Amino acid sequence: MSELDQVLARIDADLAPALDRLFTVLRIRSISTDPAYAAECRACAEWHAVDLRAIGFDADVRTTPGHPMVVGHDRAASGPSALFYGHYDVQPVDPLELWEHDPFEPFIETRADGTKAIRGRGTSGDKGQLMTFVEACRAWKVVTGRLPIPVSILLEGEEESGGTNLPAFLQAHAAELKADIGLICDTSMWDRQTPAITTMLRGLCGEEVTIHAADRDLHSGFYGSAAANPNRVLARIIADLHDANGRVTIPNFYHGVPELPATLREQWDALPSTPPGSWAMSACPCRPASGTAACWRWSGPGPPARSTAWAAATRGRASRR
Repeated sequence: MSELDQVLARIDADLAPALDRLFTVLRIRSISTDPAYAAECRACAEWHAVDLRAIGFDADVRTTPGHPMVVGHDRAASGPSALFYGHYDVQPVDPLELWEHDPFEPFIETRADGTKAIRGRGTSGDKGQLMTFVEACRAWKVVTGRLPIPVSILLEGEEESGGTNLPAFLQAHAAELKADIGLICDTSMWDRQTPAITTMLRGLCGEEVTIHAADRDLHSGFYGSAAANPNRVLARIIADLHDANGRVTIPNFYHGVPELPATLREQWDALPSTPPGSWAMSACPCRPASGTAACWRWSGPGPPARSTAWAAATRGRASRR
């Protein structure tokens, strides 16, 4: 049996404790967008640092102006070095009433076709993928006593909230984190049986727009036909962002965006047929830039469906990729 086969066999044999470790970290409510969960984010970072040290990494938690980073190194092996990036923070879970189960109490579901899936916030973004890489390192260390190449691990706690502190952290620790290969395990598969190699990702730029109208909230019964409603103004702006074909209408929005290379298009066309949506997801990183109205914030008093007031201002968030 080859060394790799032994490692794979070890991963299979270690499935139950590996799931226990994954479920432990899935239960941590590391929601980076809400300051109320800052302590949980740090607890999650600390958990990962302890886990990495348990398998021989020199790992610690690094403080940033926001949520902490986790950095670990195991460079005992020779050969090209790799830097693995993952993130331990998760998206918010609102609205809770739409969840069939507690999002932070993971479980294994057996689906109608007999396949199984882990359910819970963070299982696929990015705690599941992150722990898959760590478990692979664990199995290599158990079977061979070493990793096959030098490995560094960087775990971020703000990926779901914009990664504000990541660029400065990378610049400050560039020498320490330098590697021959960069690996991100937070992307898609071609289908359930076929991995996909993602070679590029689209970046993200976002802003919040505030529409101001009156200098105070107005009663809709008195001013409904006379005063400007900032919600209606914002709705028109959002509606006008795209034309009838879905293209963004902002002047020069596509300036500098390269066309899809013909060779890449031919490679995609040659791929076998897959379930609906697979090609589109694979094509996304190289498709033309897009604009999205990501959020519309209510600014009036009380629940929006029950208020008769026209808010003096309203806010919307938009993002571009």
